[in-house]
Amino acid sequence: MATTQAAAVAQNAPTKNPTLLAWVAKMAAMTQPDRIVWCDGSEAEKKRMTEEAVKDGTLIPLNQEKRPGCYLHRSNPNDVARVEHLTFICTPNKTDAGPTNNWMEPDEAYTKLGQLFEGCMKGRTMYVVPYAMGPLGSPFTKIGVELTDSNYVVLNMRIMTRMGKAVLDLLGDSDDFNRGLHSTGDVNPDRRYICHFPQDNTIWSFGSGYGGNVLLGKKCLALRIGSYLGREEGWLAEHMLILGVTSPQGETTYVAAAFPSACGKTNFAMLIPPKEYKGWKIETVGDDIAWMRPGPDGRLYAINPEAGYFGVVPGTNYKTNPNAMETIAKDTLFTNVALTPDGDVWWEGKDGEVPEELTDWQGRPWKKGSAEKAAHPNSRFTAPMTNNPVLSGKSNDPMGVPISAIIFGGRRSNTVPLVLQAFNWTHGVFLGATMGSETTAAATGKVGVVRRDPMAMLPFCGYHMGDYLQHWLDMQKSIPQLPKIFQVNWFRQDKNGKFLWPGYGDNMRVLEWIVNRVHGRVPTQETLLGWVPRQDQGLNLQGLDVAPESISEATSIKEDEWKTELKSQEVFFEQLGTKAPEALMLQRKLLMSRLGG
Repeated sequence: MATTQAAAVAQNAPTKNPTLLAWVAKMAAMTQPDRIVWCDGSEAEKKRMTEEAVKDGTLIPLNQEKRPGCYLHRSNPNDVARVEHLTFICTPNKTDAGPTNNWMEPDEAYTKLGQLFEGCMKGRTMYVVPYAMGPLGSPFTKIGVELTDSNYVVLNMRIMTRMGKAVLDLLGDSDDFNRGLHSTGDVNPDRRYICHFPQDNTIWSFGSGYGGNVLLGKKCLALRIGSYLGREEGWLAEHMLILGVTSPQGETTYVAAAFPSACGKTNFAMLIPPKEYKGWKIETVGDDIAWMRPGPDGRLYAINPEAGYFGVVPGTNYKTNPNAMETIAKDTLFTNVALTPDGDVWWEGKDGEVPEELTDWQGRPWKKGSAEKAAHPNSRFTAPMTNNPVLSGKSNDPMGVPISAIIFGGRRSNTVPLVLQAFNWTHGVFLGATMGSETTAAATGKVGVVRRDPMAMLPFCGYHMGDYLQHWLDMQKSIPQLPKIFQVNWFRQDKNGKFLWPGYGDNMRVLEWIVNRVHGRVPTQETLLGWVPRQDQGLNLQGLDVAPESISEATSIKEDEWKTELKSQEVFFEQLGTKAPEALMLQRKLLMSRLGG
């Protein structure tokens, strides 16, 4: 069987790479697909596979006049988000995975999942998906090959990565590629695993069809494996957007920002400045992931390794994110949104009146006023970045863009002020390390609980979080011109639960202050926590319809709240044990002493 399989693989393959051919043959011998298809990334392939996905019910065509090239996918109701409790880092030593990751010994994981993969593709097609994370030819770029039995995965990977024959040509005979194996299996949560093998540059995913678990180039390679490779090779793989902000004078400043899922990352990446900011321009380099390396000129350079956006839909509208609405107007795959009678899509928070009747995300009739949501709270769009009206011309630059500022921001209803600047790199790493955010629907579990999420990487770091934070500290030695580090919080509320800051486009006012600080143009006020805007030469509030007391409350620092915050941070640092970096422990002690704690 294995010899026949190997011959069949080699006969149909558009490559002669011996390592790749042998691996595909070995995986095919285990999974036993009826046929093997090597994906070339062509338009003809997209058309053929889309037609097949419609025929087998994977995709539902939308109204092609309203949404040309757009389709709806409904996942299994038990399979609608990332499953952190079923996601494993498989290293020989449990300590290497760390206390914040689930760990499985590699041989045990290969054996356990191997039994699940055995014969799982009988009656199915194995698609071989060669893809690149990053622009072809960039020194940042990593190559992966995903084997999957899901045409939904192929069509999404086509949008999210540079996929196809050109990647095989770039790979040549090299054995340096990520080996990804995926099967939806029977979509049973009891047989669902997402396993990462950093030392083998390998990912095995079984039993899920949800994007975050099965688009193996995204969180799996770009972050979990990527963060491990970054530490080994001296760079950073981060859960960060990248944007360029250009002033009326033509000065462009690039910023990277980390926000946990569903905390406004895509909105910020595609921000439209308010009317008072005539002549200012925001352009998107990336909305979710940044790979950052020290450049030859001493600055930190970043690329977006992705080619598309896999964004949360609910709450997206022409007020919150006009550019996202334009981006998803064509050639977009929607997952778990509601369907209108005329073949359009709908979700909670969309513009206009709520329709009287819909088909909900599970395919059931839905009426206006229903207690259940029509679209799943974690419903998604997958759209090509080329659809974005404000896509940066540097988004495909193989050398990336120079990062002048790094922003950390979570969803906090109290404690954290609107904006502050770190005193130095180590203090900035401390701010990122202690970042807390109230949980959202992007991950399974309770919603609204504050959890520590360092650099928004807790679910995505592929090794010990203590070593990860030390790697951040060590990067200072490799970057002579360090970016300035900032912390923001758009979500602070008053005692009645009302947001104090309007957010969305008005976040430009905070971004302008950050840019001015980067270029040394505005003075600042020192506080116990960091530097904040001065009242006389701080945030530009012209035209902002918000009471002065609300701004004062949003920017306030309350020592009693911070004493409580520091106490809650203790649990996280205790979790890291002896690997908690000493420099961060010192930062915490200094802050406690400043607060009189």
